[in-house]
Amino acid sequence: MRVLVGLISDTHGLVRPEVFQALHGVEQILHAGDVGDDVLIQLRAIAPIGAVFGNTDAAGTRGLVKSLQLELGGLTIHVSHGHELGSPTPEKLIQRYNADVIVFGHTHKPLVERAGRQLVVNPGAAGPRRFNLRPSVATLAIVNGRADATIVWL
Repeated sequence: MRVLVGLISDTHGLVRPEVFQALHGVEQILHAGDVGDDVLIQLRAIAPIGAVFGNTDAAGTRGLVKSLQLELGGLTIHVSHGHELGSPTPEKLIQRYNADVIVFGHTHKPLVERAGRQLVVNPGAAGPRRFNLRPSVATLAIVNGRADATIVWL
């Protein structure tokens, strides 16, 4: 069994045209916050989407929740923006959330780190370029109960 998930974060209202190719073929998209206006509508053209709010999203923004806990391909996945931990790090996220895969944003820095059975992923920032960082998203492939993530540069 194989599940392919698109991971995106920190769009801040911008869906770059490259995102459609980068996430082509995913079965679901998980957005780790700082979404901005109209982003979810555009991303739904690719696949169904689950999204959490970030520190720049207006409180009560329709369709956004504080965190997501779901099961895909036999693994548990936690998605939150990460700002709830101040400065999120893989160590802090692992201490707080007991999931096989932890997805976060906020730092704008892409990261894929495995710690024992857990995989921590920050897809980076897909929106306006900030902090001299290259825009990116990620794909999460779950095959036979194992998750691997790949950063996709935009």
